[in-house]
Amino acid sequence: MTIGKDFSFRGKTMEELKALDIREFAKLLNARGKRSVTRQAEIITKFIKRCEKKETKCKPIRTHDRELIIVPKMVGMTIEIYSGKEFVPIKIIDEMLGHRFGEFVMTRKKVEHSAPGIGATRSSSFLSVK
Repeated sequence: MTIGKDFSFRGKTMEELKALDIREFAKLLNARGKRSVTRQAEIITKFIKRCEKKETKCKPIRTHDRELIIVPKMVGMTIEIYSGKEFVPIKIIDEMLGHRFGEFVMTRKKVEHSAPGIGATRSSSFLSVK
């Protein structure tokens, strides 16, 4: 969040957003987000209850569900999202509202090429194997 500027989402402040029900928040989203939030409303409420219960314990909140949409009650939580190989911790901030978990955890790494291995080219077959 930028310093000196209050956050607003579709003209509503963060306090107003946290007071909204999940289905009321869905009305502020675009068509695709609205449809998925209304269909997943029960799943999202169960996830939020699980997060609130686990916040008192020291274990982090882990999930494989990359398609859940971030709602205002999740702001401020740290959630570990599975990338296909490991759990990546993500701190939920205001600007993430309406986006999905999977958008913030990449499943593929950047390709870094190095020198060719032995046998990769014709000239490398004449190198010693030491």
